[in-house]
Amino acid sequence: MAGPSARTLAHELAGRDDRSLAALLGARRIAPGSDWNDAFDAAEHLLDPSSIARALKELTAAEADALASALEGTAPPGAARDALAERALVDAEGRAWDSVADAFRTTGRFSPPAPSAPAPAQETAEAAAERAFTASASLADVLHAALAAPLGRIGSGTLGAVDRRRLIEAGAVEDAAAADELVAIGETAGLLFAEDRSILVTSAGVDWLSSSTLARWAEVAERLLAALPAGIRSTGGALTPVASWAGAYPFDPAWPAQADAFAGLLHRWAVTGVDGAPSTWMGSAFGGGTPDLDALASRLPPEVDRVYLQNDLTAIAPGALAPHLDVRLRSMARRESRAQASSYRFSAETLADALTAGETADSLRSFLLGLSLTGLPQPLAYEIERSAGRHGALRVGPDGSGRTRITSADPALLETIAVDQALRPLGLVPDGDALITRTSPDTAFWMIADARYPVVAVDVDGSRRALDRHRLARIPAEDPDPAEVYADLIARLRAAQSGDADAAWLGRELEQAVRGRATIAVTVLLPDGIEREFVVEATGLGGGRLRGLDRTVDVERTLPVSSIVRLRAV
Repeated sequence: MAGPSARTLAHELAGRDDRSLAALLGARRIAPGSDWNDAFDAAEHLLDPSSIARALKELTAAEADALASALEGTAPPGAARDALAERALVDAEGRAWDSVADAFRTTGRFSPPAPSAPAPAQETAEAAAERAFTASASLADVLHAALAAPLGRIGSGTLGAVDRRRLIEAGAVEDAAAADELVAIGETAGLLFAEDRSILVTSAGVDWLSSSTLARWAEVAERLLAALPAGIRSTGGALTPVASWAGAYPFDPAWPAQADAFAGLLHRWAVTGVDGAPSTWMGSAFGGGTPDLDALASRLPPEVDRVYLQNDLTAIAPGALAPHLDVRLRSMARRESRAQASSYRFSAETLADALTAGETADSLRSFLLGLSLTGLPQPLAYEIERSAGRHGALRVGPDGSGRTRITSADPALLETIAVDQALRPLGLVPDGDALITRTSPDTAFWMIADARYPVVAVDVDGSRRALDRHRLARIPAEDPDPAEVYADLIARLRAAQSGDADAAWLGRELEQAVRGRATIAVTVLLPDGIEREFVVEATGLGGGRLRGLDRTVDVERTLPVSSIVRLRAV
């Protein structure tokens, strides 16, 4: 049978308003579809040892200390006690429930080992700024790679080995550890999002790529700090020293590894130095303030907005190219090296890709002339004209009747794609001087473009339109309000509430006793006002009466439930 703690908790749950009850259910990670029928079911589940064990894992060190005090009397008033009460680990007066106290004593607190290695030497602010610049550029490269082809992840949710190698070979990262940490930083900052077995760039990530280096770094740093859990913050919001993080969640054996991972991300992003202390520009941010971005900006390499265009179809940036210019230049040239002076190479394929994405010969020339310190070299101008002249020989668009129409001024080109085996899935069929397919215009366009044909997308009226093939992550809506998530469960609990909670609890105890044929001591109020106790083995319950075998006199007694004052297990 459930003990008195469960009964008291059931009364306390029934007295909570819907929002408080929903917050409790969310904090204890209760499934919205739980088959509870009343507050007594809820109380028994919340006081179940396995449920309490899960709740203990999420206690911060301060909350664990408060709960230890509750075992000896009451938890001291304050934020820690309020958090315990919200999660139904102590009552409103700060006293621990019996089963919570038992679980607390048997679980044992984790004590992180003292660091054995000596503290690393401090680094200069300039070295930390260099790490900030490198990390920002590397994360941008990771996002560019994910835009070109989604990154794959394995069952554990981490980056797959194939894509780690792809990032290393592309020069985006120096090793596998950097790849894992930068992807984790991107996900934490909302620039990357895991969807099924892929890691995709978000729309926020696309916008981030066009920001300045300083803005890039500051945005990610802010989101990294915001993602840190409450256990490593003081009451005022300041972060505790990194060296103390391992003990922040003393009942969670997995936490020390998570703390190390968080510390690694902050170091990778130059939020902290090699010794774990805040970087020069992050001191106030660790105290709950804002970073000193001017201190970082003065140490970052200056950005340039011009490049040298050369006769060998390359572009050389004499410094860190402004990100918004780098993004557009990458759309028409392949970057060959990454450093504070990057190089890019133009080719017929890269220019064709730019034209396919919506550029024109005029827009390419205009952009490059505005970017170049050396004018537009004749070989590059010729390649632009040649690519643009070939491009657009095929036009793909809707025909107004739900089909896709492919036209060209070159009948031989239409005949070629009609028999191209790579395009066979399109099911192209002649229709006068055109080809038609039931495949969507976008799908047909990208299949033809991937087969390296000079194709443009058009609207139903023949006007050219630009397509973006980048597959962006579909970010789910923000977490719903707990009151909405648990609305059905709370409504069921409310519907079961009765005016006489004591009678309801007594009936529940009697049902459990009968179900287990338990021996119980039942106190009955006799008609003359005297209370008498009977010790019986509960055998049945019905018609408002309890039946039980009194082994003392070997007779079966029938006791009116309405006269039972209390009962206890024997």
